[in-house]
Parts: sequence; C-alpha cells; structure tokens
Amino acid sequence: MKLYKSIIAIALMATALTAVAQDDIKNTEFNPVTTGVTSLAITPDARGASMGDLGAATEADVNSQFWNPSKYAFAYSGAGVSLSYTPWLRKIVNDIYLASLAGYYKIGSSDNQAVSASLRYFSLGEVMATDGDGAMVSTINPFEMSVDLGYSRKLSEKFAMGVVLRYIYSDLGYSAMNTGEQTSSASAFSADLSGYYTTFPVIGRNECQWSLGFNLSNIGSKVSYNKGNDPAYLPANLKIGTAFTFPLADYNNLTLAVDANKLLVPAKPRVTDFEGSQDYDDALQEWKDKSSISGIFDSFSDNFAKRITYSVGAEYAYNQQFFLRGGYYYESKYAGNRQYFGLGAGFSLNVIKIDASYMIATAQNSPLDQTLRFTLSFDMDGIKNLFGRN
Repeated sequence: MKLYKSIIAIALMATALTAVAQDDIKNTEFNPVTTGVTSLAITPDARGASMGDLGAATEADVNSQFWNPSKYAFAYSGAGVSLSYTPWLRKIVNDIYLASLAGYYKIGSSDNQAVSASLRYFSLGEVMATDGDGAMVSTINPFEMSVDLGYSRKLSEKFAMGVVLRYIYSDLGYSAMNTGEQTSSASAFSADLSGYYTTFPVIGRNECQWSLGFNLSNIGSKVSYNKGNDPAYLPANLKIGTAFTFPLADYNNLTLAVDANKLLVPAKPRVTDFEGSQDYDDALQEWKDKSSISGIFDSFSDNFAKRITYSVGAEYAYNQQFFLRGGYYYESKYAGNRQYFGLGAGFSLNVIKIDASYMIATAQNSPLDQTLRFTLSFDMDGIKNLFGRN
C-alpha cells in the first residue's frame, strides 16, 4: 500500500499544474512542471485573485507578504492583520481548503521599515487508506503549512527591498500497523527577496502613481518524501510586475496592472523522451540529485517562453471604500493550461475591509472553475484611534 503517492498526486492536482491536456496537444509537447508543497503557489487573498492572480506592483495591503513584501515599507497604515479562506477544488471535493493569516507592523520613527509575518495552512481533507484488497483500514488528514517572517525597508523615497525567511512543513504520510509500512513528513526552509519602486508622475493636471516590483520567492532546500526516495523541488518563482493608477474623477481611481511569472524549477524527465529505460533512469536520477540552485538555472533552458504565465488586471476604487476588480490569468496549454478570469469586489469601512473573489475558468474541464476566496482585513491604526476616541 503506497498511499503517499496518492496524496502527492492530490497535492499536485490542487494547484492544477497537472491539468488535463486537450486532445490536440501531443504527448511530446505537454509537460507541466511539478513541485512539492504546491500549496505555496496558491493565491491566498481575494484582492490579488480577483485581478487575475497578480500583485507584484499594486499598492501595498496586508497580504503583500505573498506578492511582494517590500511593499510594506510604503504602507500608509502603521499595522494591519488579515485572515483569508479559500475552498479549493470545490467542483471535485468539499473538504480541501487554504487558510491564511498575515500581518505587518511599521517600526521606527521615520516610517521607512516594517516587519511582517504570515501563516498558511492547506488541508487536503480526509483520505481513506485501504489494504491490497481494497478494504478501508484507516483515514488520515494530510496537510501542508508554512510560517514566515519578513523585513522590508525603504532605501530611498521611491525604492524599497524586502527579505522573508520561511519554514515549511508537509505531512502527507501515514503509518499502517498491519502492513509495517511508514512514511514520514517532510520539512524545508526557503527565502524570498523582493523589490518595489513607486513614483508619482503628474500627467496633465492629475497626479498618478506608477510602480514596478519583483519577488524572487521560495528559494531553498528540497522536500524529501518517502524517506528521501522521492525528493521534490519547492515552487521557486520569479514574479515581475508593473501597475499604473490614475484618477478618473474626484474620489474615483483606476489601477491597471500586469504580472509575469516564471517557475524556477526544471521539468521532470519523461519516459517518452528516451529510447531506452536505462537512459530514462539515469536522467531521472540526475534530476533527483540536482540541487535546487542548479535547478533554477536549468529552468531557463527548458521551453522558456512556454513556462511564463501572465496576469492582467484592473481595480476601480471609489473613495478608497468601495472596490470593483477583474483580471485574467494565462498559462500555455503545454505547461498546465490554467486559464481563467477573476472577478471580485471589496468594501472598506473605518477599521475593517471585506474582499471576495470568484474564478471563471476558460480552459475545458478545469478543476479551478468557480473557486471562491474571502479575505477579512483589519487596520490596527484605525482600531487604536477608534478606541482612543472613546
């Protein structure tokens, strides 16, 4: 009984990196990159999701830890906390979900630095373990989680950088007394490096905002499942984006944004790419033995153009209290075929903000279709002032 293989397959499906290919895609062309702890790549917050899964250069908010933590240095409020919840693959199952808690705090009297943290918990629901005859012997509740701590600082009036250190834990294993088999959980460490540049050009008589951002995330060790026999790369990623905000009228602003992502992981060898089984075994072993840093460089030589995903999105804000958002996410059909629209809205009142998003897949049979997200955010400065008045 090798239940861990089934659990890993579920985790990969959870991010749709192994989405079903269309009939017109040849086997020699369809080759999505797979990773371990794939839940690290799932968008946690409703704002970014509703804009097509982007946020490298949008204005700072409480959930910038995922998109670009260097933006915290430019946050207007001194502190904030948010809680996000996403039912995942709801068209297939009803007990898989992602929960995320994030927050930041501005430090120092000069308002140019901040500390931040986030906690993510991804539940794969209840899974039944069976013996060789198909009889259920137990149930398990596999999960993945991560906790991180970040620091960001302005290096000038227009530019900031940030770093994040992260601990990752993946419990996809089980023990079965009747078979003597046992698998162990896996853990890993990673780091992020980010930068954010923003300026306020005057166009006509209107002051606008133009920003650029990047985030090099999840650079770290591998995770080793099945006592090291099944090593997997973390979903290391390079995100680059730009955003432009301009006023439509008094109290009415429109933001347009674009992000590009490159997964910094080499593709796993496939049997169909080799004439003999020994050649495949050698290539597979070389892939397993390759370090994560070497894998980053190798990822740029593997169908580079097809490995880039794109997001375009827009956000309309009225008086910074009511928000409407929309966007589109595109991934090549040869690399996973994730293609979907994001829609959403937000409402902010005094110290609390509520955001929601809805995903509409354009790729056939996508398990991501109809995905919902909810985010509840609190402005800690506003709460302090509110109680101070009382």
